[in-house]
Amino acid sequence: MDRELERILAALKDAGCGNDALKTAEQVYRTGDAGALVRYLRKCRCGLMEELHESQRRVDRLDFLIRRAAKAIQ
Repeated sequence: MDRELERILAALKDAGCGNDALKTAEQVYRTGDAGALVRYLRKCRCGLMEELHESQRRVDRLDFLIRRAAKAIQ
């Protein structure tokens, strides 16, 4: 396996991407179409950003509940 491909797949794995994403990235890489690879990696990034935003919404909800409970105790 190509070293650059190994690096890309390792980075995707470290980022929390699943096996399907790794397989797709490998397939796209092997086509030699750098533009397609960049588009695919951006798509993966967007998915991770959506997960991040959803996690932030959950934290915000908990913060609200904490403030509300703290006021009720006072």
